[in-house]
Amino acid sequence: MLRGLWVEPDIRDAIVQHLQAMMMLTGLRLKTVLPWVGIPRSKYYEWCRRLGSDPVPHGPVPRGHWLLSWEREAIIAFAKEHPAEGYRRLTYMMLDADIVAVSPSSTYRVLRDVGLLQRWNTVKSPAKAGGFEQPLRVHEHWHTDIKYVNFRGTFLFLISVFDGFSRMILHHELRTSMQEYDVEITLQRALEKYPDARPRLISDNGKQFIARDFGDYLRQTGLQHVRTSIGYPQSNGKIERYHRTITQECLRRTSFIDLDDARRQIARYVESYNTKRLHSAVYYLTPQEVFEGRMSERLEQREAKLARAAEQRRAYHRAA
Repeated sequence: MLRGLWVEPDIRDAIVQHLQAMMMLTGLRLKTVLPWVGIPRSKYYEWCRRLGSDPVPHGPVPRGHWLLSWEREAIIAFAKEHPAEGYRRLTYMMLDADIVAVSPSSTYRVLRDVGLLQRWNTVKSPAKAGGFEQPLRVHEHWHTDIKYVNFRGTFLFLISVFDGFSRMILHHELRTSMQEYDVEITLQRALEKYPDARPRLISDNGKQFIARDFGDYLRQTGLQHVRTSIGYPQSNGKIERYHRTITQECLRRTSFIDLDDARRQIARYVESYNTKRLHSAVYYLTPQEVFEGRMSERLEQREAKLARAAEQRRAYHRAA
């Protein structure tokens, strides 16, 4: 399964149920409605099997999403152990840890019913006309930016290089200044890690990125530089979102003893961000899994777990 061909289980089930209801109410045939939504016939029947029903059900049948009591209890217990996580990330954390295999909508309903649903994440970004051409592979787009870090009454500067496809932090430096040579050092060390990469470098219009020396450095390395629109920093939004995440999950929760301690703790968080934290923009996989080309394998593993769990629920309800 590749990007664009995989649909989250709750969305997939909602599409099937909507199409079934449309056909029953209007009398339209399947060959008429499927072209409207752009779903191949084989894909539709596959989704129907995963839903646990025939294409047009004629009576109540056991459903794969009817949760068992132990599954509800496991979801509630896991949510209490991870109170800061949203229901979608919780769903895939439980799936990967073999705790329970359910869809995000099932997790949502269980947590809603017991009052554990988080509703505080209401931050919205402004829209801009046009759109941004998204990368289709690793090392196609690199994003870079500078984050101010409070440190004992002054500031340190976190400079990061971020892969736009996988959302992986390729390299970072915690510096005591933020001149163009600080950015050059950070970028050069990223290039030394990945010597075959020749990405488009995306940055804002900070003075470090428009300096003549920085432009000379980019020409020497052969990198194409793309700067964001003036007055619209959201066009570098992927790394801006990462800065918000590291602020919430690391910088605001941590006290640094000295510069070495700050570098150690931030490096520890970056390692966790790359290898353990599930990222919503890449199907709740880790950036490292996507970076290493394991997206299809991991999504197929999840689908297999969901299918097995749904069949076990159907078997339980038939026997009950």
